[in-house]
Amino acid sequence: MTDFDVIVVGGGTSGMMAAVSAAENGAKVAIVDKNRMLGKKLRLTGGGRCNVTNNRPPEEIIDFIPGNGKFLYSAFSQYNNYDIMEFFESNGVPLKEEDHGRLFPVANQSKAIIEGLQKKLKALGVTFIMKSTVSAVSTETGQVTGVVTTEGQAYSSHCVILTTGGKTFQYTGSTGDGYKLAKALGHTVTPLFPTESPIKSRDSFVQQKTLQGLSLRDIRLSVMNQKGKEIVGHEMDMLFTHFGVSGPAALRCSMFVNKELELGYGDVTLVLDALPKMSIADLIKAIDERIADQGNKSIKNGLKHLLPERYLEFLLKELNIDDNKPLKQLTDEEKLAFSELVKGFIITGYETYPLDKSFVTGGGIELKEVKPKSMESKLVDGLFFAGELLDVNGYTGGYNITAAFVTGHVAGKHAAEIASYFNY
Repeated sequence: MTDFDVIVVGGGTSGMMAAVSAAENGAKVAIVDKNRMLGKKLRLTGGGRCNVTNNRPPEEIIDFIPGNGKFLYSAFSQYNNYDIMEFFESNGVPLKEEDHGRLFPVANQSKAIIEGLQKKLKALGVTFIMKSTVSAVSTETGQVTGVVTTEGQAYSSHCVILTTGGKTFQYTGSTGDGYKLAKALGHTVTPLFPTESPIKSRDSFVQQKTLQGLSLRDIRLSVMNQKGKEIVGHEMDMLFTHFGVSGPAALRCSMFVNKELELGYGDVTLVLDALPKMSIADLIKAIDERIADQGNKSIKNGLKHLLPERYLEFLLKELNIDDNKPLKQLTDEEKLAFSELVKGFIITGYETYPLDKSFVTGGGIELKEVKPKSMESKLVDGLFFAGELLDVNGYTGGYNITAAFVTGHVAGKHAAEIASYFNY
């Protein structure tokens, strides 16, 4: 007699959904978690409000998961973001949509999401084994037989789902246990790196804190390769900080900065376009129109409609243009130089914040060793993976949580199905 049909190791986003899905499909399920409460890291997401998913079409969601999103096509065909929305709505957790399709609980607190999941888990009779750390997954002739905890407790099961998370926010328990457990069973773990992370720079304007605290809206930030070609660019908001740049545009670029840094060429070039909707010619035309209209005004007053005043003054100073002289005295060379700098201010990044201070872990369980339809290991029967443990990572905006819920649900369903064979 086995203790459980399915054991889920890790009670975070993907773990709770995996347990719900397995139990809904008739399995006797337990969640083993090292914390005293479930969803510890989930409580922090979306600034404590929990950006639970995104309302874009499912195929677009995959486009916003640049780290191996295509691996999720099969999983999304079984369970997607609309199913996640329906799950919470039908379990008493109403959601509301905000900018960029992001969905939050109406209650504006991540605990509403956790409580909704916990209530469902209890209703389905899932067992919670809390404050317990799994030290090994037991197997016999290539088949899972259960888990052993550091406390020396053994639980038998035909299916184990590893959902222990990545290595970000380690004080929540995401300390990379799942990678060790997977490696011990012969799985490969690809190099881990921080994604969705602020970018550090040694540029003089950063060291002198010239722009610290300045936020720019709707800019375009691009990451360039060694040949000066754009690798990726994002049009979003950005924030200058005491160490470099942060805010949505910088966070989205960080994964590509890390990949470029890995090549070993040194600092990575980022290009900031403060007015992506205008070309250089448009910008010069706008300046000429302003000169015709208000040529006697000082340059800083005449052009402040274009950019935040602090950034405008900074750019003019960079070009040694006296911002107090009349606008009409701007030379053609100065207009061109200014327009080029607005469209192409260079920032150099030398590293991002480390994994523990980043939002998402890049890298993880090698996907060639996982069946995309079921999330089951190709190496060990009855072993499944879900969530951030997999080598899949997306942008912030509800995409990582969506991937975690989707992979968790799919793993839970298929684990329950396989476990049922043993009960005949």
